[in-house]
Amino acid sequence: MSLVHKDLAAGVATITLDSPPNRNALSVRLLADLADRLAWALAEPEARVVVLTATGKVFCSGADIKEQRAGDGRPDAPVTASLPEILRTLWESPKPVVCRLNGTARAGGLGLVAACDFAIAPLTASFAFTEVRLGVVPAMISVPVLRRVGARAAADYFLTGEVFDAARAAEIGLLSRAVPEEELDATVARYAEMLTKGGPEALAITKRLVREVPQLSFGEGMRRMTELSAERFTSEEGQEGIAAFMEKRSPTWVPPVSPGE
Repeated sequence: MSLVHKDLAAGVATITLDSPPNRNALSVRLLADLADRLAWALAEPEARVVVLTATGKVFCSGADIKEQRAGDGRPDAPVTASLPEILRTLWESPKPVVCRLNGTARAGGLGLVAACDFAIAPLTASFAFTEVRLGVVPAMISVPVLRRVGARAAADYFLTGEVFDAARAAEIGLLSRAVPEEELDATVARYAEMLTKGGPEALAITKRLVREVPQLSFGEGMRRMTELSAERFTSEEGQEGIAAFMEKRSPTWVPPVSPGE
């Protein structure tokens, strides 16, 4: 049986980690299944938004330590070989990715959280970068995490391994929102609904814009963004969006509402 499930409804592709016996640890098998499900979501034309979540009370406990141990007299860390492509896929996905944390996350699991565009967790969830307490380091996950969390807060939690709550995770930028548990699904659904209203091309370009523009000088940024603005207003998608606005209708890319919704 697969350790990662998929579902598609109303333009939202939901990918669910399902390995509760080991708290959804990042095993080679789970990562292979996750890679397959992500490829499906990105290739599926009807999928406009991706939601990553998990079963049980823990979102992800990090790397499967049993698999990461050296064996047969030679060093071996198979999860290390499998995780980078997953993080890159999440980070570079042209479709918005919302992480719905069903509960706690630790170590490598926080790499998944940081690589998603949005991360929403219940206030009851807790987090920790526990690597140094095992004599290892949060190496790969630091790439997305340090793009979300400032250096001071990262040093605090990377170096101490201290557990912190969801409110603090939102404060330092690791989460988008920390909400009461009973509001989790409604909050995720609201984000997904808002995102499906954006043009697919516009969303993909805006994702890059948010990350790249701050690295440009003011003059270069204005030059490039002026060109991009004109390009998008005259694009087929831009023209459809403007026409829909003028005609008081939904653009063609918005998924139809199911009867009863």
